[in-house]
Amino acid sequence: MADYKDPENTLIIETTKGRVVIEMRPDLAPGHVAQIKKLAREGQYDGVVFHRVIDGFMAQTGDVQHGNADKGDTARAGTGGSKYPDLKQEFSAEPHVRGTASMARAQNPNSANSQFFICFDDAGFLDRQYTVWGKVIEGMENVDQIKRGEPVRDPDRMLTVRVAADEAA
Repeated sequence: MADYKDPENTLIIETTKGRVVIEMRPDLAPGHVAQIKKLAREGQYDGVVFHRVIDGFMAQTGDVQHGNADKGDTARAGTGGSKYPDLKQEFSAEPHVRGTASMARAQNPNSANSQFFICFDDAGFLDRQYTVWGKVIEGMENVDQIKRGEPVRDPDRMLTVRVAADEAA
């Protein structure tokens, strides 16, 4: 296991493009970080596609209901969440910059559930309107390689998503 500052709040995502490590920020978004860790520990994110990837903006994934390529059809990826209730927004002053991990949501600010995105570039227009829960600390070059599209044809996906503390020997 790599030596991460806070293994309990470090998310390791093995993607079809390589490893991406996100330092989670429970200080900014405790409810969102708790839900992401719960879904990761249940294996819910494993096999989920990057269904919406916009060049110069962000890569979106996390639809555990409709986005799991291992379970078949992903045509409705991006329309679902998880079996858990939606989360109350936890907006903060943390800026949306390259490598920021933030929650996707519908128009209702309290509609985030399991979907999230990683910013390719600065996206200040999202600040204080979406819940920032982490930042890529390793593997941003792999995020940059994720196939683009809305929707993405033959999309890249998260093979496994784990909390670093659970990978200890």
